[in-house]
Amino acid sequence: MKRVCIISQHFPPEKSGNASRIYDTAVHLAELGIDVTVLAPHPTFPTGSFPRTWKRSETQEVDGVRVVRLWTWQPGSGDPGFASRMAYYLLFPLHAALWLLSAGSRFDVVVTSAPPLFTGLPGYVLKRTSKVKWILDIRDLWIDASISLGFLREGSIFEKMSRRFEQMCLARADLVGVTTEELGRRISSRYKVTAPMDIMPNGVNTDFFRPANNGKKRQIVYAGNVGHAQDLEKVALAVKSMNGTYNLKFLIAGDGDTREHLERMVKAENLTDTVIFTGTLPRGEIPQLLSESLVGMAPLKQLKTLEYAAPTKAYEYMACGIPFVGCGNGEIAHLAKESGAGVIAENTPEAIAATLSALLDDPGRMEEMGRRGREYVAEHYDRRAVALKLKQHIERMTWTSA
Repeated sequence: MKRVCIISQHFPPEKSGNASRIYDTAVHLAELGIDVTVLAPHPTFPTGSFPRTWKRSETQEVDGVRVVRLWTWQPGSGDPGFASRMAYYLLFPLHAALWLLSAGSRFDVVVTSAPPLFTGLPGYVLKRTSKVKWILDIRDLWIDASISLGFLREGSIFEKMSRRFEQMCLARADLVGVTTEELGRRISSRYKVTAPMDIMPNGVNTDFFRPANNGKKRQIVYAGNVGHAQDLEKVALAVKSMNGTYNLKFLIAGDGDTREHLERMVKAENLTDTVIFTGTLPRGEIPQLLSESLVGMAPLKQLKTLEYAAPTKAYEYMACGIPFVGCGNGEIAHLAKESGAGVIAENTPEAIAATLSALLDDPGRMEEMGRRGREYVAEHYDRRAVALKLKQHIERMTWTSA
């Protein structure tokens, strides 16, 4: 039996998209006969929403997967400052590297999932000190996104050090996994990548996310991280302009760094009866929430550094049989066109309102888009199939090194 260690900054009961992806991947690998251990911090994200703990480590058994929780700094506020955020990002991979140095020989393959960038550290350390194979799983352009969103200054010493570290990881990994072809192209154009690269999409658990036939409500929904990359303000203003005709609610299911700012904006615009913040809901409630909504929203800001992104939430909308309205260019536009399940609007309240209105005025089209979306993700993006592909890579890598 192959032994694999997956290192991730997020894991349930955290409710981020990456937490659910790592859980599904680990459980499917275990069902496929892989001995899986997950290294993750004590539950932290969204920051400030879990009680702090000083426990050094804790081991659990979760649906056939061994989960080792390691201590890291836990920010106490929803939008932590730079120092607190960096402590959270840096101390966990350092702790994971130390843990692996004592336990790494028991594994055949280590998988490190980024972002954040620094989760690559334990993989790099173990690769330098052992014969363990390393899969570097890259989900986004973390450095570029940090610069475009104003968290990191271009040309700063921190950017240079981060890029140097990323190059070191890419030079040592045995396999690089990326979510989209565009992400792979951008990585290859900036860095020297010697390892094979393959597409490992975010995907969706189509057994869990599926249509529920309990009727529709007059609502649209956003379910995901309430962060700096999402243009949720413009969606709220679009709904405001439509409500003389459509009487819509806009549900925001999730939490994140910009929630407090968004709540203040909603209050200032007198939208508190229209824009509903549910907070972070139990995962089991999300498929029902999506299924009873008319449209799912995926409003990425229009930034070059986000053009590689295909948000997990879009797959979840499609799996639940509802169409989505997205904003932004690149992969999300490609997904909308390829699947036939989405429409892209410009990043203005007026354009979003016009796109939503055109959909709501054509129920037959919405039903057809929902059907196409469900079929598309079931065929191309089911997480069981993604895990099977990863298992094949693991077996191929360990067979060649045997």
